[in-house]
Amino acid sequence: MSRRGAILELAILGLLHDQPLHGYELRKQLSGVLGAFRAVSFGSLYPALRGLVERGWITERSASDHDHAAGGLGGKRSRITYELTAEGKEQFQTLMAQTGPASWEDENFDVHFAFFGRASSDVRLRILEGRRSRLEERLDASREQSRERRERTDKYTAELHRHGLESTEREVRWLSELIETERSAYRTTNPGTAAPAEQPVAEDLPEQTSGRSEKSDKE
Repeated sequence: MSRRGAILELAILGLLHDQPLHGYELRKQLSGVLGAFRAVSFGSLYPALRGLVERGWITERSASDHDHAAGGLGGKRSRITYELTAEGKEQFQTLMAQTGPASWEDENFDVHFAFFGRASSDVRLRILEGRRSRLEERLDASREQSRERRERTDKYTAELHRHGLESTEREVRWLSELIETERSAYRTTNPGTAAPAEQPVAEDLPEQTSGRSEKSDKE
């Protein structure tokens, strides 16, 4: 399965965790709430749903089933509603507990963050710290490139590069604020207990670092 397919499945499980939804409403929420999935098509959504049904993580139920259960006559075209199974809830929690590089890279981070309310404090901290470390690496590489290319780029390219740097710097500050908030909340709810220590993330990055370096070189 592709990385995008795996993240789409995580998002579906997360949305169905709160309530059953039919395909149209699922697509609407994926497109309207999760920025990484604004362009999700039914051609991508329904194969993902079929895969989740086959693995037993969600079930599908037609609207006529609901009508029959309620004593209705039905008669209209059935609409499939998708519900999370017990196995699906367990799988969602397993996915949300993962804190490796895949959870803090660009579009992956957005989806994990959208469901942070269902993750433990130490998992949230680990992902936030990993994301911040990743962006700090990116900043260092970008600043070095900026120094090397200063004399070879026109003003518009330089301005675009500056804009990218400032955006990344803002996100690093935002992440630092979130990390401190998480640590403060942990200390409040667990008096006398130290917040989880900041975890080293360097050992988790080699595979991702190579891909980012190649991307930076292209930029």
